[in-house]
Amino acid sequence: MSVGLLGRKIGMTQVYESKGKVVPVTVVELGPCVVLQVKTDDNDGYQALQLGFDDKKRSAASRSERGHVAKIDSKRQKSKAASGQELRPKANCEAKKFIREFVTSVEGYEVGQTLDVSVFDEVTAVDVVSVSKGRGYTGTMKRHNFAGQRASHGVKKCHRHMGGTGCSAYPSRVMKGKRMPGQYGAKRVTVRNIAIVKVDKENNLMLIKGGVPGPNGCYVTVKPTNKLPRPRKFEGELVAN
Repeated sequence: MSVGLLGRKIGMTQVYESKGKVVPVTVVELGPCVVLQVKTDDNDGYQALQLGFDDKKRSAASRSERGHVAKIDSKRQKSKAASGQELRPKANCEAKKFIREFVTSVEGYEVGQTLDVSVFDEVTAVDVVSVSKGRGYTGTMKRHNFAGQRASHGVKKCHRHMGGTGCSAYPSRVMKGKRMPGQYGAKRVTVRNIAIVKVDKENNLMLIKGGVPGPNGCYVTVKPTNKLPRPRKFEGELVAN
């Protein structure tokens, strides 16, 4: 797998291709992300890069969060140094609000390195991971797209009800997994194989075709997709609306 980036969803807009075709896009701010840890087979049993995005105020960061990214003198650090143990390198940056790992080859990466949208230079499609909008406790018509009861004579004040759920005398219980009212949204959602429309390196922005899960301002994880077939690459001049 290739390394991805962490970012923030800005919102949606639309752009036009040179032939006049309108393309709905989601604007995502990606990076710059700092490499906080480089995990190797010898130390951790697998290879991965741990990235951090969005600085946290030093007054709001705990001591453990600060010690994760910068060297802080402590009894544990002194005892490790005295015993001859090799200490992990630190990124020497501010604590981050959003931290995720990417399982990938770590060759060529080091702690403290900064990654930007240039990692997507040769990429045409990405997977986007985020937390969907929370809609609270909802009924079956909104949660599962049920049609509801008939709007005819004899149906009194139960037009949006789900109907019967039982199984008669046998097995005389509600089967597990029955679609019912409940919590809707606020879950981790992955949208795969979305085309990249444009990358703005100067402002660390990426325009992704279509929608991205989550409200405006939410954190997102973007990584190159491994799904086939890839969407077509957008060519020609793109004009913002």
